[in-house]
Amino acid sequence: MSPTAVNASPTAAATWLTQDAFDRLSQELADLIAHRPALAREINARREEGDLRENGGYHAAREEQGKQEARIVKLQQLLRTAKVGEAPANDGTAGPGMVVTIRFDGDDDTETFLIGSREESATTDLAVYSAASPLGRALTGAREGDTVSYETPTGRTMRVTVVAARPFSG
Repeated sequence: MSPTAVNASPTAAATWLTQDAFDRLSQELADLIAHRPALAREINARREEGDLRENGGYHAAREEQGKQEARIVKLQQLLRTAKVGEAPANDGTAGPGMVVTIRFDGDDDTETFLIGSREESATTDLAVYSAASPLGRALTGAREGDTVSYETPTGRTMRVTVVAARPFSG
Protein backbone atom coordinates (compact mmCIF):
# COMPACT_ATOMS: atom_id res chain seq x y z
CA MET A 1 0.00 0.00 0.00
CA SER A 2 1.50 3.33 -0.96
CA PRO A 3 1.34 6.37 1.32
CA THR A 4 -1.07 8.05 -1.08
CA ALA A 5 -3.46 5.12 -0.75
CA VAL A 6 -4.01 5.77 2.93
CA ASN A 7 -7.38 7.32 3.65
CA ALA A 8 -7.46 9.19 6.91
CA SER A 9 -10.72 9.36 8.74
CA PRO A 10 -11.70 12.98 9.44
CA THR A 11 -12.30 12.14 13.10
CA ALA A 12 -9.13 10.13 13.71
CA ALA A 13 -5.85 11.79 14.57
CA ALA A 14 -3.08 11.05 12.08
CA THR A 15 -0.05 9.12 13.29
CA TRP A 16 3.28 9.95 11.70
CA LEU A 17 5.24 6.89 10.52
CA THR A 18 8.39 6.42 8.47
CA GLN A 19 7.96 4.50 5.25
CA ASP A 20 9.96 1.65 6.82
CA ALA A 21 7.62 1.44 9.82
CA PHE A 22 4.55 1.66 7.57
CA ASP A 23 5.86 -1.19 5.39
CA ARG A 24 6.78 -3.32 8.43
CA LEU A 25 3.36 -2.82 10.03
CA SER A 26 1.58 -3.50 6.74
CA GLN A 27 3.46 -6.80 6.44
CA GLU A 28 2.63 -7.68 10.05
CA LEU A 29 -1.05 -7.03 9.33
CA ALA A 30 -0.95 -9.17 6.18
CA ASP A 31 0.76 -12.00 8.11
CA LEU A 32 -1.81 -11.86 10.92
CA ILE A 33 -4.70 -11.95 8.47
CA ALA A 34 -3.09 -14.83 6.56
CA HIS A 35 -2.71 -16.75 9.86
CA ARG A 36 -6.43 -16.52 10.71
CA PRO A 37 -7.43 -19.80 8.97
CA ALA A 38 -4.64 -21.77 10.68
CA LEU A 39 -5.67 -20.43 14.07
CA ALA A 40 -9.32 -21.27 13.36
CA ARG A 41 -8.28 -24.83 12.46
CA GLU A 42 -6.29 -25.03 15.73
CA ILE A 43 -9.34 -23.91 17.74
CA ASN A 44 -11.56 -26.46 15.97
CA ALA A 45 -9.05 -29.25 16.56
CA ARG A 46 -8.82 -28.36 20.25
CA ARG A 47 -12.61 -28.15 20.54
CA GLU A 48 -12.91 -31.72 19.26
CA GLU A 49 -10.65 -32.97 22.08
CA GLY A 50 -13.59 -33.02 24.45
CA ASP A 51 -14.84 -31.17 27.52
CA LEU A 52 -14.17 -27.45 26.95
CA ARG A 53 -14.19 -26.68 30.69
CA GLU A 54 -11.00 -28.68 31.15
CA ASN A 55 -9.42 -28.11 27.74
CA GLY A 56 -6.43 -25.82 28.31
CA GLY A 57 -5.32 -26.04 24.66
CA TYR A 58 -8.69 -24.78 23.46
CA HIS A 59 -8.70 -21.86 25.89
CA ALA A 60 -5.10 -20.95 25.01
CA ALA A 61 -5.94 -20.96 21.30
CA ARG A 62 -9.02 -18.78 21.89
CA GLU A 63 -6.94 -16.34 23.94
CA GLU A 64 -4.32 -16.18 21.17
CA GLN A 65 -7.10 -15.55 18.64
CA GLY A 66 -8.39 -12.65 20.76
CA LYS A 67 -4.92 -11.10 20.97
CA GLN A 68 -4.40 -11.44 17.23
CA GLU A 69 -7.78 -9.95 16.40
CA ALA A 70 -7.10 -6.99 18.72
CA ARG A 71 -3.72 -6.43 17.04
CA ILE A 72 -5.36 -6.62 13.58
CA VAL A 73 -7.89 -3.95 14.55
CA LYS A 74 -5.15 -1.76 16.05
CA LEU A 75 -2.95 -2.07 12.95
CA GLN A 76 -5.86 -1.40 10.58
CA GLN A 77 -6.73 1.80 12.46
CA LEU A 78 -3.09 2.92 12.68
CA LEU A 79 -2.39 2.31 9.00
CA ARG A 80 -5.68 3.88 7.93
CA THR A 81 -4.82 7.16 9.67
CA ALA A 82 -1.05 7.18 9.11
CA LYS A 83 0.83 10.11 7.64
CA VAL A 84 3.62 8.22 5.94
CA GLY A 85 7.09 9.49 5.28
CA GLU A 86 6.09 13.09 5.01
CA ALA A 87 9.02 14.62 6.81
CA PRO A 88 8.07 17.82 8.59
CA ALA A 89 9.75 21.10 7.71
CA ASN A 90 13.22 21.65 9.14
CA ASP A 91 12.18 24.90 10.83
CA GLY A 92 12.97 24.12 14.47
CA THR A 93 9.34 23.53 15.39
CA ALA A 94 8.58 20.47 17.52
CA GLY A 95 5.85 18.07 16.45
CA PRO A 96 5.20 14.62 15.00
CA GLY A 97 8.12 13.34 12.96
CA MET A 98 10.61 15.57 14.75
CA VAL A 99 13.59 14.55 16.88
CA VAL A 100 13.42 16.93 19.81
CA THR A 101 16.05 17.75 22.40
CA ILE A 102 14.69 19.28 25.61
CA ARG A 103 16.04 20.42 28.94
CA PHE A 104 13.92 20.15 32.07
CA ASP A 105 13.83 23.26 34.27
CA GLY A 106 16.44 23.06 36.97
CA ASP A 107 18.49 20.42 35.13
CA ASP A 108 21.52 20.90 32.88
CA ASP A 109 21.15 17.53 31.17
CA THR A 110 19.18 17.22 27.96
CA GLU A 111 16.94 14.45 26.66
CA THR A 112 16.49 13.65 22.96
CA PHE A 113 13.56 11.67 21.56
CA LEU A 114 11.27 11.29 18.58
CA ILE A 115 7.73 12.60 18.65
CA GLY A 116 5.81 9.93 16.76
CA SER A 117 4.17 6.56 17.08
CA ARG A 118 5.40 3.97 19.55
CA GLU A 119 5.46 1.67 16.53
CA GLU A 120 8.52 3.65 15.40
CA SER A 121 10.52 2.33 18.34
CA ALA A 122 11.44 -0.74 16.29
CA THR A 123 13.14 1.47 13.69
CA THR A 124 15.21 3.73 15.95
CA ASP A 125 17.33 3.66 19.07
CA LEU A 126 15.69 6.91 20.19
CA ALA A 127 12.97 6.98 22.80
CA VAL A 128 9.62 7.67 21.14
CA TYR A 129 6.92 9.84 22.71
CA SER A 130 3.44 10.02 21.27
CA ALA A 131 2.22 13.38 20.06
CA ALA A 132 -0.91 12.61 22.11
CA SER A 133 1.08 12.23 25.35
CA PRO A 134 1.11 15.16 27.78
CA LEU A 135 4.70 16.05 26.83
CA GLY A 136 4.03 15.53 23.12
CA ARG A 137 0.95 17.77 23.20
CA ALA A 138 2.84 20.50 25.09
CA LEU A 139 5.76 20.41 22.67
CA THR A 140 3.79 20.32 19.43
CA GLY A 141 4.18 23.74 17.83
CA ALA A 142 6.89 24.90 20.25
CA ARG A 143 10.03 26.33 18.63
CA GLU A 144 13.65 26.08 19.63
CA GLY A 145 14.15 28.25 22.72
CA ASP A 146 10.50 28.04 23.81
CA THR A 147 9.65 26.85 27.31
CA VAL A 148 6.42 24.89 27.76
CA SER A 149 4.64 23.32 30.72
CA TYR A 150 2.76 20.05 30.91
CA GLU A 151 1.11 18.00 33.60
CA THR A 152 2.41 14.49 34.28
CA PRO A 153 -0.02 11.60 34.86
CA THR A 154 0.66 12.01 38.60
CA GLY A 155 -0.54 15.63 38.49
CA ARG A 156 2.88 17.26 38.73
CA THR A 157 3.54 20.27 36.46
CA MET A 158 6.82 20.09 34.55
CA ARG A 159 8.52 22.80 32.51
CA VAL A 160 10.84 22.03 29.61
CA THR A 161 12.78 24.13 27.13
CA VAL A 162 13.14 23.08 23.50
CA VAL A 163 16.87 23.00 22.78
CA ALA A 164 16.61 21.63 19.23
CA ALA A 165 14.04 20.14 16.85
CA ARG A 166 14.98 18.48 13.57
CA PRO A 167 13.16 16.11 11.20
CA PHE A 168 13.58 12.39 11.86
CA SER A 169 15.68 10.80 9.15
CA GLY A 170 15.15 7.16 10.04
